Amino acid sequence: MAEPGLGLRFQRRFLAARQLRSFPWPELEQSLRTSPDSSLLVDLLQKTILHPLCVKYPPSTKYRRCFLTELIKKHESTAAEPLDELYDTLAGILNEEESTHCYKNYLLPTGEPVTLSESVAVISGGTTGLVTWDAALHLAEWAIENSAVFSNRTVLELGSGIGFTGIAICKTCSPKTYVFSDCHPCVLRELTENIRLNGFVLEPDTTRRIQTESQGQEAEARNCQTPKLIVAELDWGSVTEEQLLDLQPDVIVAADVVYDPEIIFALIGMLQKLSTFRADRKRPEVYIAFTIRNPDTYHLFQTELDKVGIGWQIIPAHSNSMFLYDVQPNVTILQLFI
Repeated sequence: MAEPGLGLRFQRRFLAARQLRSFPWPELEQSLRTSPDSSLLVDLLQKTILHPLCVKYPPSTKYRRCFLTELIKKHESTAAEPLDELYDTLAGILNEEESTHCYKNYLLPTGEPVTLSESVAVISGGTTGLVTWDAALHLAEWAIENSAVFSNRTVLELGSGIGFTGIAICKTCSPKTYVFSDCHPCVLRELTENIRLNGFVLEPDTTRRIQTESQGQEAEARNCQTPKLIVAELDWGSVTEEQLLDLQPDVIVAADVVYDPEIIFALIGMLQKLSTFRADRKRPEVYIAFTIRNPDTYHLFQTELDKVGIGWQIIPAHSNSMFLYDVQPNVTILQLFI
């Protein structure tokens, strides 16, 4: 059998479709050389390609094919007897057609997965919002370690993308209401499907142009569901006072929304509106996570916050990396005081 730590590391990386170079291949090869039978590879197959999550929600065909090819290379390098299961599984995958979408499964500390349908391309449908970015993983890790911030509160997420951060928070932090928001129609459709994919039921008629299904069954499920989940079509430049009065968040979060000067100005304007239209005048807590790709853009954001009187502080880095990164990102979380 596979050494437990090795098998788990392969499993978590594989289900989340991490880059193949991030796998502990040298450790596997050493284990294969010291293990005379096939139990190690059979166990790895069960933890990866043949894992029930992978069978039901498979990563891309290309990714699975490359993974199996590498696994076979490592096996063959030990001069061991061929393992039929490896070649049979690869043959099945070679017969599959490539798709524009795939699945990624991120395991929470509880062992429960967050399953997402994602685009196989970074840019698809004219948007980068159909994939999960590192800042979303980083913000979810921080939220899980600081669940009291979200417990029994109304949370608004700006620029939710396909939903990773919000779904992770809803599964681990017990918010009272969680409002996902975005403005791109393709992103909103994918976001809605991912929320349902993870076993949640949306409030009816919370987005325009998105069809709800099985209304009777959803109404029944909604009666016993916590938290209440809403998807809002929210354009920062044209949002109305009525929309903001309906939201009334206690906490606002966003991940990877600070990457372009124009977006920075729109985001700050949105935060000012959320502060102004708060009915009980108690201002929400705000947490923004972003990868620092361009230091000038990061400093521009801080400068513009200072200009409009929005205070900020850097949140200390959290202690535990729950979700595996291909390369450790340069991610910062700012708490804003609007």
